[in-house]
Amino acid sequence: MARGWESKSVEQQQEERLEQGKATRTLVSPEQQEHNRKREGWLLARNRLLHELAAARNPRYRQMLTDSLTEVDRQLASFK
Repeated sequence: MARGWESKSVEQQQEERLEQGKATRTLVSPEQQEHNRKREGWLLARNRLLHELAAARNPRYRQMLTDSLTEVDRQLASFK
């Protein structure tokens, strides 16, 4: 019996949380969504390049990664 009351309480809390999330969520235009998606993609690419650069030993490969990182940073600057 106590378990049933507990689960109802949890269920009620989850519903309230969903309703709060819907109320506070702002509507984002499709253009803004696309902008955010592209920016996130560049950020992910930057993180991957930094990780690869930290592990790279070959000077030519390091230079290629550094050049790529410069380009990614240039692209990210256009999103701000």
